Amino acid sequence: MDNEYFLSINEVSKRLSIPAHTLRYWEKQFPVLIRPTTGAGGRRYYRTETFERLVILKDLLYSRGMTIAGVKKLMRDGDLPKNIDDLLAASAPSAETVVVASASRSPDYGDEIKFAIDLLKSARDLLQ
Repeated sequence: MDNEYFLSINEVSKRLSIPAHTLRYWEKQFPVLIRPTTGAGGRRYYRTETFERLVILKDLLYSRGMTIAGVKKLMRDGDLPKNIDDLLAASAPSAETVVVASASRSPDYGDEIKFAIDLLKSARDLLQ
């Protein structure tokens, strides 16, 4: 498998600081949102789009204190953020937060996943 495009469940677990069993539980709770590709021996591999959805899901559940039922309701109503930018826009108390987050982008930033995590951390720091 292409290592740049797919992340193992172990790698996702480390990057999100979430146990692998929690990721597997979320797969059962949100089968439409989280669908890993399975490789040889049933090993789970996550695409970068799925990883981004997991970042959003973790933010909703852990940082915002939503319940799984609440996130499912957001999905049913179509109000679930589609990407990290939508998540930041929804959480911004003012336009200043969005401007600061956008200004921190660097066009030559190579690791998009690390960038997304850093952007979420800076947004969390601004909101606290």
